[in-house]
Amino acid sequence: MRLTKEGLKNKEEWRSKGYRVSSYDRDTVTAATKEDPEWIHFGAGNIFRAFQADLMEELLEKGLSKTGLIAAEGFDYEIIDKMYRPHDNLGIAVTLCADGKIKKAVLSSIVESLTVNPDCVEDYSRLKEIFASKSLKMVSFTITEKGYSLTDASGNIAASVAADFEKGPEGANSYMGKVSALLYERFKAGALPIAMVSMDNCSHNGDKLFAAVSAYAKEWCDRGLADKGFLTYVTDASKVSFPWSMIDKITPRPDAGVEKMLLQDGIEGLEPVITSKNTYVAPFVNAEESQYLVIEDSFPAGRPALDRVGVIFTDRTTVDKVEKMKVCTCLNPLHTALAVYGCLLGYTLISKEMQNPLLKRMVEIIGYDEGLPVVVDPGVIKPKDFIDEVVNVRIPNPFMPDAPQRIATDTSQKLPIRFGETVKAYIARPDLDVRCLKLIPLVFAGWLRYLMGRDDTGAAFTLSSDPLLQKLVPVMSKVSFGDEDIHDTVAPILSDASIFGVDLYEAGLGEITENYFKELIKGPGAVEAVLKKYIH
Repeated sequence: MRLTKEGLKNKEEWRSKGYRVSSYDRDTVTAATKEDPEWIHFGAGNIFRAFQADLMEELLEKGLSKTGLIAAEGFDYEIIDKMYRPHDNLGIAVTLCADGKIKKAVLSSIVESLTVNPDCVEDYSRLKEIFASKSLKMVSFTITEKGYSLTDASGNIAASVAADFEKGPEGANSYMGKVSALLYERFKAGALPIAMVSMDNCSHNGDKLFAAVSAYAKEWCDRGLADKGFLTYVTDASKVSFPWSMIDKITPRPDAGVEKMLLQDGIEGLEPVITSKNTYVAPFVNAEESQYLVIEDSFPAGRPALDRVGVIFTDRTTVDKVEKMKVCTCLNPLHTALAVYGCLLGYTLISKEMQNPLLKRMVEIIGYDEGLPVVVDPGVIKPKDFIDEVVNVRIPNPFMPDAPQRIATDTSQKLPIRFGETVKAYIARPDLDVRCLKLIPLVFAGWLRYLMGRDDTGAAFTLSSDPLLQKLVPVMSKVSFGDEDIHDTVAPILSDASIFGVDLYEAGLGEITENYFKELIKGPGAVEAVLKKYIH
């Protein structure tokens, strides 16, 4: 058994091993997609293959679409060359259910894959052809929040972006420059309508995509490198829309245990690839069963029937509320709390943490007791139901190989949204007292303790990447176990509203955070002792 077009001819052999295999005629779908493409997706990574490609698989199986997906990769071309094409764009999706069931599926819905590489004339010409097609309805993205940024670490326009501004559409080579150049092809083809849909897990993602594309359009038009009408086209929502969306599905790195299971099924050629850009890709993806995709219903050219396969289409205000519910209350704060204390207590799996009664109770209190009183209720998803699933099904899922070390990445960038918004909501409510918050400040104190880079035994551990490590680690390295006089050291951090969303001292939480921190640094074993003391 090989994951190729040839290897999939004997579908019954795959089905006998428990794999869901398509029943539609893939050659017919491929030909239809070539002629009349409807959906192209930028960002050929794990979340795309586990979620969007599976949605399209269901559409095709139900006869709700005649065309398939086109995958485009604009950052790491080796993903296409070394993983997609050797497997004829096929993939295996392994769903790891919390009840122990494992669902295996061969996904055939990606029928074309392209590198967004101007030097690859064949691929780039095809991309231009796709963008000029009247049939195209949606261009979607999962390229991470960084993919939309036009600035460097210093906040200045990145050199690659500045070069694209000067060269114009024909010479674009940065990610967003290439996307904007391709959109220019659609403009030249008759200002055809299109929805540019960011599906990245970041706030107001559609605005980030719009800001990037419109910046290129303005510069090119101002410099006479593009038709003046291009900027008008990009900024006309009846022609080009940039809907907001909220996506939620945990898709960890391909797991060695899952690979072993697939090999035992008799599948050959499953070796993962680590590209020269250090991307880890495999012919399979593993993910949780739960998934949510809520999209602002703004599609000037129409859209695939994704509402028939579980996607929620609604207005922008509701998308914003769904995002706030998830990010500020019902999921992300719980993940960050577990990430911080999981690293301190030596855990390598989030699911294992949930077997610790103290940590489980910690996230229950943060979610139900401290978060839900100020939760933003979107109406289309009930917050209580969402958090119930998170606490009782999703995070404890023992078959999901998700690590606190992964979730601890960029914590400084996450705190103001994941916790700061709750703090601000308490301050704004006359019927609530922000000083009633007990475990959110404990997370803040735990993060300071984390920045010392020593676990609860006193052993050093590697901090996850974070843009503020270079600034904060030297400060926290001045703190030693047993120190009592820590105010002058930590006060500049705790008063920094850019980190916590508020000045914690002005909010009334600075002193309690300091006191927690002093207890957390009494010595080895202090972290566990503090949790036992304050979690009931």
